[in-house]
Amino acid sequence: MILVIDDDIAVRTSLQLLLKSERYEVTGASQPEEALRIITENRPDLIILDLNFSIGTTGEEGMKLLNSIKKTDAKIPVILITGWGSIALAVQGMKLGASDFINKPWDNGHLLQSVTTLLDLRKKTVVDRTRKQLDKEYNFQHIIGEDPQMLQILDTIGRVAGTDASILIMGESGTGKELIAEAVHQNSLRRNKPFIKVNLGGISTSLFESEMFGHIRGAFTDARFDRAGRFELANKGTIFLDEIGDLDGSSQVKLLRVLQDRSYEVLGSSRTKTVDVRVVCATNKNLSSMVNAGTFREDLLYRINLITVTLPALRDRPKDIPLLVEFFINNLKQIYNRPELTVTKSAMKWLQQLPLPGNIRQLKNLVERSILVSKRNVLEVDDFQQQLELSPQKAGNLQWPGVGTITLEEMEIEMIKRAMIFHKNRVSKAAITLGLTRSALYRRLDKFDIPYDEAED
Repeated sequence: MILVIDDDIAVRTSLQLLLKSERYEVTGASQPEEALRIITENRPDLIILDLNFSIGTTGEEGMKLLNSIKKTDAKIPVILITGWGSIALAVQGMKLGASDFINKPWDNGHLLQSVTTLLDLRKKTVVDRTRKQLDKEYNFQHIIGEDPQMLQILDTIGRVAGTDASILIMGESGTGKELIAEAVHQNSLRRNKPFIKVNLGGISTSLFESEMFGHIRGAFTDARFDRAGRFELANKGTIFLDEIGDLDGSSQVKLLRVLQDRSYEVLGSSRTKTVDVRVVCATNKNLSSMVNAGTFREDLLYRINLITVTLPALRDRPKDIPLLVEFFINNLKQIYNRPELTVTKSAMKWLQQLPLPGNIRQLKNLVERSILVSKRNVLEVDDFQQQLELSPQKAGNLQWPGVGTITLEEMEIEMIKRAMIFHKNRVSKAAITLGLTRSALYRRLDKFDIPYDEAED
């Protein structure tokens, strides 16, 4: 049963009729006291709650009621109904345990999608399953791993794939975030529709609207033809927004609006288009820290992370390394026409002990490079060791990481940490050795959330 709580009889009736048309059992309440009585007696499966009651528009009554609902039964999903003017209030509600927030005037399809998703998620239970059991039910053929952490992740994405829940995939560079996003799409009801990948870190601010929403001819100087944006291409399918942590503030606002309203305007046109799309995002950054630093919008974070999946680093699941190596070897046998390729047990054990900061991407690069250089079909420790030692590029006494093993930002963070440790947290001296001003180093320490206890210079 779904409970609609709103003092406006027109809104309440409209929502009840909409939900009943989809064969949901639904009831309504106009006041907090009535709502709490229904919740206590009947325990609804889902609640739709307007934030404002009576004449006031502060949302205090709605927030107080939400708090009471969560104290009564924290497991009941709650969807907040709000206007753009009270988005900050909706975010506060999400912190108190609300599952989603819908803008007024709402889109019926979007609202029903949220209701269906939350009800489906509530029905599904978590059961520890083996890799074989998961493979019988889902399509995970491109994801290699049997580590308990990975099995739990696969189970989670398998269970939520059939819903339209927004998913945020977090993890270090090279951990396979794109493969997880593809697995979500392949196991969803949208599998036969487009899967559009977008690297947000590679799109400049000036081109963001054109790339994401499209443009018409003449919209700007070089717009010689009409162009469909990524959201239009992904309609009815899934859009994968990679490196969302790299998005600048103005682009975050534009993205939030399309995710919130499921509508956008093509650049150069005043015509509004609607879009039906599943959103999966990924980042290697700590978005919560970015929210605290004011560089990432809190309302956008809540919009994209109904489900959050954090991928473990490869060094945290060493038992999966032999499985990955075998997978790479089997593919490379065909590519390089060397069917006798294999890896010794001692080499496998050696590979399992590597830190591999570049994770799966670095391991794949190391295996392929070793195969290309070695003339032997049976690869030993020295075949891999030689390529690992050759991968850094030397410039005098300075060693540079191999391309693809670490990102520029990760390298900057590591150098700052090393400088701070070397100079025993003396910021002035660390800044000098890094070629930065003291204030510039402070900004980077805050930006990257690097903990330190400042020593006297």
